[in-house]
Amino acid sequence: MKVLVAIDSSAPSQYLISTVASRPWPSGTVFCVVNVVDLRQWEGMPVPIEDAKRQGQLLVKGAMEALAHSGHEAFSEVHLGFPKKAVPEYAKEWSADLVMVGSRGRIALTRFLLGSVAQAVLRTAPCSVEIVRPGPELPSDEMKILLATDGSECSAKAVYSVANRPWPANSQVRILSVVELPIVQTTPSPAYSEYPDTMFETAYKAARKRAESAVADALQTLRTTGLNICDCEATPEGEPRTEILDKAKTWGADLIVLGSHGRQGWDRLMMGSVAESVAFHAHCSVEVIRR
Repeated sequence: MKVLVAIDSSAPSQYLISTVASRPWPSGTVFCVVNVVDLRQWEGMPVPIEDAKRQGQLLVKGAMEALAHSGHEAFSEVHLGFPKKAVPEYAKEWSADLVMVGSRGRIALTRFLLGSVAQAVLRTAPCSVEIVRPGPELPSDEMKILLATDGSECSAKAVYSVANRPWPANSQVRILSVVELPIVQTTPSPAYSEYPDTMFETAYKAARKRAESAVADALQTLRTTGLNICDCEATPEGEPRTEILDKAKTWGADLIVLGSHGRQGWDRLMMGSVAESVAFHAHCSVEVIRR
């Protein structure tokens, strides 16, 4: 597994490195710690650029040594450019499997992230992305992982990812598939009168069947791994992003894992999606698995 860890000099980046160092990873995992010197700040000013580059080299060297001290194979890179483009482009060049970036917290994130590096990475990286959000304490021998699935192919990839990654010894996995209620027209409309009353009941039953099948498929995959599966409500009814966020917060999840439907035209399709909304508004870390 190839993991690209994008950092800067902020406190969230320090937490990101501590999180990466403390988690178990598949055998043979290689980490690249990258810092991008933002040319927007220093364009046309060669002396500050060189100073910033030297600071970046010290930063990534310290992070690389922290990972190596924890027994991980790691190397570092410093690039000059524009972080929004440079991080996804290097992820593609290096064929990364996962990009990890830090977050300044949910409130600041909600206010600040439009146009930010984290949003650009989430939208345009060619691989899976995790936004690591500081919690009350560093991960120890236990994690609560909320796995959200809708039974689609991209959700199956998310299930596969959780099933095939090592996790702390006492970790719990909660499977969640939201029954999305059909929209019912409550005001008189000529079009509404054309639909039979049974149509909405049929749509509801189909939505529930899909959710229950998604949970059953995920359970079948995860039970072979020996992971501790939480016996919680698995198919709540409501709007998916709201239910995922609420259930994660109520349960005290440390990490939400879900699939991305983005394929071609990702930068257009991702805006307003469930994955983006959950990633930017969750109280905890979020990993979006991409095919």
